[in-house]
Amino acid sequence: MIIFGVAFLALCTLTGIFVGELLGKLLGVPANVGGVGIAMVLLILLGSYLKQRGLFNMETEQGVKFWSAVYIPIVVAMAAQQNVYGALSGGPMAILAGVAAVAVAFALVPVLDRIGRKKHEADEAKPLTTEG
Repeated sequence: MIIFGVAFLALCTLTGIFVGELLGKLLGVPANVGGVGIAMVLLILLGSYLKQRGLFNMETEQGVKFWSAVYIPIVVAMAAQQNVYGALSGGPMAILAGVAAVAVAFALVPVLDRIGRKKHEADEAKPLTTEG
């Protein structure tokens, strides 16, 4: 049933938030450290495990897909807002780290493009076999 997918997503989210809060306390940071990321990893790993065992049917998967379509954009927007606020209030080092990360990401686009082209060109170079 679809409700099982929603319950599965809620369980992963609550577990991720709990572990993130625990990590924050262990590291001495007054915040949730990676709770949403932990929840997503749990969702992927447990979902794959249950699907391989035949315990995760299509209707359950629809419940997860429905909320993930809504949940992920909201989380990304919330994280982006927090990162911008943190960078502006954190001083020049935080802003420099953000600019450096974006510059590295832009610099890697041509590298990834070349990797994708090599694989595509190798597929095109394979000779076609004729059956007859």
